[in-house]
Amino acid sequence: MRIFRTSLFATCLTLAAYASVVGSVRGVIHDPQHRPVENAMVMLKAKSSDWSTTANSDANGNFNFNAVPLGEYVVTVAGRGFVQTQQNVVVLSSTQPVLHFALNVAGPNEMINVSGNPEVAPTDSSTPTTLVDRLEIARTPGAARSNSMAMITDFVPGAYVTHDQLHIRGGHQTSWLVDGVPVPNTNIASNLGPQFDPKDIDYLEVSRGSYGAEFGDRTYGVFNVVPRTGFERNRQAELVLSAGNFYQTNDQFSLGSHTARFAYYASVNGNRSNLGLQTPVSQVVHDAANGYGGFGSFIFNVDPSNQLRLVTSLRKDYYQIPYDPFPNDIENAPIAANGFSAQYPSIGLRDGNHESDALANFSWVHTFNSKVLLTVSPFYHRNGANYDSSPADFDLATTDQHTSTYAGGQVSFSANVARNNLQAGFYGFHQQDSQFFGIIYSDGSNPLAESDPASGGLETFFIDDKFKPLSWLTLSAGIRPTHFSGGTTENAISPRFGAALNIPRLNWTFRAFYGHYYQAPPLLTVGGSLEQFCTMNSCGFLPLQGERDEEHQFGVTIPYRGWVLDVDNFQTNAHNFFDHSCIGSGLCLPITIDRAKIRGWELTLRSPRIAHRAQIHLAYSNQIAEGKLPITGGLTNFSPPTDLFPLDHDQRNTLNLGGDVTLPWRAYASTNIYYGSGFSNAFPGQPYPGDHLPPHTTFDLTFGKDFGERFSASLNALNVANRRVNLDNSQTFGGFHWNNPREVYVELRYCFHY
Repeated sequence: MRIFRTSLFATCLTLAAYASVVGSVRGVIHDPQHRPVENAMVMLKAKSSDWSTTANSDANGNFNFNAVPLGEYVVTVAGRGFVQTQQNVVVLSSTQPVLHFALNVAGPNEMINVSGNPEVAPTDSSTPTTLVDRLEIARTPGAARSNSMAMITDFVPGAYVTHDQLHIRGGHQTSWLVDGVPVPNTNIASNLGPQFDPKDIDYLEVSRGSYGAEFGDRTYGVFNVVPRTGFERNRQAELVLSAGNFYQTNDQFSLGSHTARFAYYASVNGNRSNLGLQTPVSQVVHDAANGYGGFGSFIFNVDPSNQLRLVTSLRKDYYQIPYDPFPNDIENAPIAANGFSAQYPSIGLRDGNHESDALANFSWVHTFNSKVLLTVSPFYHRNGANYDSSPADFDLATTDQHTSTYAGGQVSFSANVARNNLQAGFYGFHQQDSQFFGIIYSDGSNPLAESDPASGGLETFFIDDKFKPLSWLTLSAGIRPTHFSGGTTENAISPRFGAALNIPRLNWTFRAFYGHYYQAPPLLTVGGSLEQFCTMNSCGFLPLQGERDEEHQFGVTIPYRGWVLDVDNFQTNAHNFFDHSCIGSGLCLPITIDRAKIRGWELTLRSPRIAHRAQIHLAYSNQIAEGKLPITGGLTNFSPPTDLFPLDHDQRNTLNLGGDVTLPWRAYASTNIYYGSGFSNAFPGQPYPGDHLPPHTTFDLTFGKDFGERFSASLNALNVANRRVNLDNSQTFGGFHWNNPREVYVELRYCFHY
């Protein structure tokens, strides 16, 4: 049974929040006698841009910055008669860093800058989080390409791409957010590339499990994008051009600037390659891909209490579906190696997949005072994924054209009161789907075609409180009731509890979490001729149900002299686990299976700048992902219940080790080594015995150099050793999947002022 894949406008605008659009930074300032310092000037400045803001400490020595975008900052404190002091701080979702400044008295004419120890990891959150910045994206081999997921897979444990789709923590139901505003999408793995071009990202915050009630319900991963805004530029434009083997190119033109009150950033991009998807054989056949897109970010500070933010994006991508051209292969021919039953014949396929995506997110951020913040964010999202077969496909050609339109919004209210940080809000959208299914036999008999419009909506309320009874202990509790209406009507209540305990002096943070999640099902109604087709072929359709998950997790974060080691253990028990199964050459329909059990250990290690030149990162996962039949929703063959079996993306050990080093003459080198122990084997026997496919290792390398302030160049090589292996033998986009061959390309960047 392992062949099953694991792989609008609202009439009444319902609002809420998945996560805060912005964060906050708090602190207290004391003199050498531990007395509060009043009216000290405090400046908060972004490390990667010109964004900054100032405040003065109150009579108790306290200061507070609200409406702070996620990222890395320097906090500088200057008080009359005291030595100026600095500290570094990282702002993440649902954290409120608290800094302590002990000022020293300045001597006559003494001007000294004292740098405090950096706040490199949150101490008040139970959520394991990875933060990747734009420099890491630019220097990580292959990560800046428009359709690359390397900014996630190279840094996040348990994240990998197999059968052309991103999986993380044993599933592929993930959420993309921009500035904390969700990009709604109820479809399962409907797009192959990332939601946004990596070159448009300033910071990517990846959270995996243990979400507070304000974060939503996508159990396996939440990708919160902080886009480029223009604060990092001053009337500056950048042109990126690349060229390499497989006739690949990946290009972008962007520009941006800012004033004290307004910032803008805009870009357009285009890409093409003869190597788009993972191929069913080691040769690359019928595998071209191309795409283009645009992105815009606009910020306007109306006054100190009101900020307006608009993010827009557009993408279109096309992928040829590769095939196996050899008639006597194990995939195509009924030979002894496959039990005289061809596994996934693809020799006659000439299929293609078209994807499109359009997004508009608007946010109004209102600061009532230093403790109370309101965010209102209406959004619109339209997503399309069309799988089209050639009429000449043998023995049947399938078509699946699917467009989803979402309109809704969110509103969130946050307040810091005494020892509490309270967040409450609503979230909702209306969804309209348009789907067309088609099946044509090569002999022209019994053609099937069906159009299925569908509509639905989701409304949810959340309230979450983080309480600090002691300076070293944070307790969190929240609840998220949800109502979904579509092909079915469901209600869920999701309670969540967490704790973070920070050990003084050591600064180790232990965390624990227990919670429930509800993931709404795709809107899919199937009937008529397609249902009759299934009846004739011993299959059928059951109503899709929402996935309900239970997660418990514990872990520890250990910082030491700028190094950060993070270890966690988790287990997710899923009911109605989202999956999909395929008909013919590539029409894959969503299903839910009865149970899934996913458990694992994860480890990440990040270093500081070693000798001001080198930095390394490591991400390791030991994970088991198992499922249990029967199918409870969607396309089914009415298989009886089973014991737990490995899901087709089950890989027990995954390791990424990478880093970059600054070289003389304004040059740099970066690398990433990936090891996977092998995914689940759908057909144990020849040529691959055992429950899992062979292990695989790849090595990527980049050399780059800046030529003055305007021009830079890099040479990139992916899978340098050209090691090829059959990653996966489940049916999606042409059948079996081999890892990509060696890719070599040159990238040029040119910056100029206008």
